[in-house]
Amino acid sequence: MSGLIPFNRWGLSRSGFEDFYNMLDDFFSNTWVPMRSMVRDTFKLDIQETEREYCIEAELPGVKKEEINLELKDDGRLTIAVEREENLQEENKNYVHRERRYSSMQRSIYLRDAKTEGVKAQLNDGILRIIVPKQEIQGNSRRIEIS
Repeated sequence: MSGLIPFNRWGLSRSGFEDFYNMLDDFFSNTWVPMRSMVRDTFKLDIQETEREYCIEAELPGVKKEEINLELKDDGRLTIAVEREENLQEENKNYVHRERRYSSMQRSIYLRDAKTEGVKAQLNDGILRIIVPKQEIQGNSRRIEIS
């Protein structure tokens, strides 16, 4: 791969194949690393806690509520999953290059004393706001006498 030269960065003309060569150069450039990044691959979460509830806000710009799946399990694990597919059907177009986009993101958080009933979720202006009520957890501790 070290023999590939990114011509698009030198500004050389290629007689109509610039987009194709730019795509190849970008694919083989050193900035492409096949590792996952929390910054690029997921959405941001803010979690607030009060005495009675948790408030979770997820930044999901451009996502529709039909593309979101929320699940709160009995053990207190809240999962927010987003699955999107962009596929525009345009007829009578003479495409030279066309791309489609599919993305899937998921975040899970553990809320120790979450109550599964009474959870509310609302999507407004790209912010998903989830209110999870808390349940009282009885402490199972016992004082032990030392003899």
